Formats: sequence, C-alpha cells, structure tokens
Amino acid sequence: MTLPPGAHDARRVGGGDINEAFRVVLADGSDAFVKTRPDAAPGEYSAEAAGLRWLAEPGALRTPRVLAVDDRYLALEWVSPGRLDDSGAQELGRGLAQTHAAGASAFGADGDCPHARFGSLALANDPSHDWPTFYAERRLRPLAGLARDRRALSQAGVDAVERVCERLPELAGPPEPAARLHGDLWSGNVMADATGRPWLVDPSVYGGHREVDLAMLRLFGAPSQRLFEAYEEVAPLAAGWQERVELYQLLPLLVHTVLFGGSYGAAAERVALRYGG
Repeated sequence: MTLPPGAHDARRVGGGDINEAFRVVLADGSDAFVKTRPDAAPGEYSAEAAGLRWLAEPGALRTPRVLAVDDRYLALEWVSPGRLDDSGAQELGRGLAQTHAAGASAFGADGDCPHARFGSLALANDPSHDWPTFYAERRLRPLAGLARDRRALSQAGVDAVERVCERLPELAGPPEPAARLHGDLWSGNVMADATGRPWLVDPSVYGGHREVDLAMLRLFGAPSQRLFEAYEEVAPLAAGWQERVELYQLLPLLVHTVLFGGSYGAAAERVALRYGG
C-alpha cells in the first residue's frame, strides 16, 4: 500500500471493490480515509477528487474534503459513519435536486473528469450537443460492445440496445439542460455521518439527464421513498418519468453486465427489448 507522507496508524476499512482502504492518522494528527491501489490509472484519483469538489460546489450536499491526492492514493477527511434517518433522506432528496439544478457546461464533462469510472471500467465523457446523442454514443453503444466482446450479452441483446439508441430522441423525454450528476448513485455511494446526515462518495461525475441518478437509486436500493418525494417537492420531474425509469437503468445494468456478467446480461437484454422492440 502507498500512503501520504507521514501517515501512520493505518487500519484497514471497507472501501470498494478494487481499492484497498484505510483509516489513517496524517502527519498533522488528523484522521483520514485513504484509498490506494498499485495499478490505479494516472489521473484517476485526481479526477475523483475533482468530482467530489464539483458535487460539493453548489453547497447542497456534503462530500468528504480532499486532504491529499496522488496517482497512488486519495486521502479524504474521515467521516464517522452512522445511519441515514428520515430527516437525512429528505435532506438527500432536496440536496440532490439542488445539485442537479446547478448544472453542467455540456452533456459530458470538461477536462477535470475526462472519464466516468465504474470500478475498473472507464467510459469517455467527451461532450455531445444533446442528451440522446451522449447517452447513445458515450454510454449504451460502448457498453453493449464491451459486453458482447466479453460474451456477457447476447447478439439479440446487442441488437436491442442498438435499436434503443436509434429511438432515443423519442424515448429520452422532454429536453432539459445538462444536470450535475453523481453518475454512480447507488445506495452504497450515499453514506450517513454519526448525526444521520447524508454525504456523497465515489462519484463518476458528468453532465447528463437527472433521471439517471434517480433511476440508479431505485435499481440498487434507495435509502427511503421519502428521498424521491423530497426531490419532487424541489424539482418536479417531467411528465412520463415513470416510463423512463428502466430506460435509464439500462446504463447501470450494462455496466454490471460488463463487470460481473451472469444474470445482469439477461436483465439488460430484457430492458433493451422493452424499449427497442
């Protein structure tokens, strides 16, 4: 493992699928969470640090403060864990609506976060002029190709994804400005502190459609239905959003198909057939 200079008293903690994670004491005596691994891509941790700062910038939700970053590690302030209570779920919903509304310069990302990372998988964030183009060209088509190459998605599934991409201008919902997305917002990337208040961690940020974050939360175990109610109190979703939930769940299903295979491929194929016919 590689730690920041002067760090000591390292104790292993949970920290994701591909990184080693430790609670350490830094040279200045402060506690920190450090993730590290020997094969991290150059710029990977600095992009994650930039993503955390970008999400925190609107002041609506907390992210851990970046204490040190290097190609070999990322050190964040230590947040004493707790349980997200009902008030925290409502705060998360309101804060997520405000964070999305803070917007992005494009569908995609600027130079600070050229890729969105999902475990060992990196997807290009090259900007597109509209959301359907970005979702098709930067997410669905590349993922379907990778899944096919890894024999995790059938040719029928790949063909169905292609038909979804062709239909996206009519499927994607009314045009909206690019939202400021967490990008990998499942329940494991929402943590609560000791007072029950929410924090966002492990982002894969880009400018995109706000329904993507919400659809992923619904797919992998949202903390509370009150979260969604609080979100809509601040920023109601466009008409027909219920019919688009699985359309935007196709993204994380394909990511999991590429990374883990198994039943995820069948689930992704089912969803693609629903929308692609």
